[in-house]
Amino acid sequence: MVRALINGPNTAQRGQVIELRVLIQHPMETGYRRDSDGQTMPRNLIRSLRCQFVATRASATQPAVAAQSVFEAKLHAAVSANPLVAFHYRAQTGGRLVIEWRGDGGFVQQATHELTVT
Repeated sequence: MVRALINGPNTAQRGQVIELRVLIQHPMETGYRRDSDGQTMPRNLIRSLRCQFVATRASATQPAVAAQSVFEAKLHAAVSANPLVAFHYRAQTGGRLVIEWRGDGGFVQQATHELTVT
């Protein structure tokens, strides 16, 4: 299980540019190192990181809003263990930032950050 810490403001003014920082606890094993028995350790990398924004609906009768892509990054073997990724976002409406990362072995995980816009 991979853990993530998302650091960013919970509130922003409309049009304000905010910085979000995502720290992902992950070993980022390249597959080239050997363990104490001399065996090659299996590769275990985060391959991509994506952030999407889902606006808050004003009422339950409104249709669901499609997720808007905010940030995407492809990560490679040279990325350190426990990578920290920072990016900026211009807040227009309140909603939820959904951060998803994918890695070797087919794992996919998500974390969310609620944002209120005044």
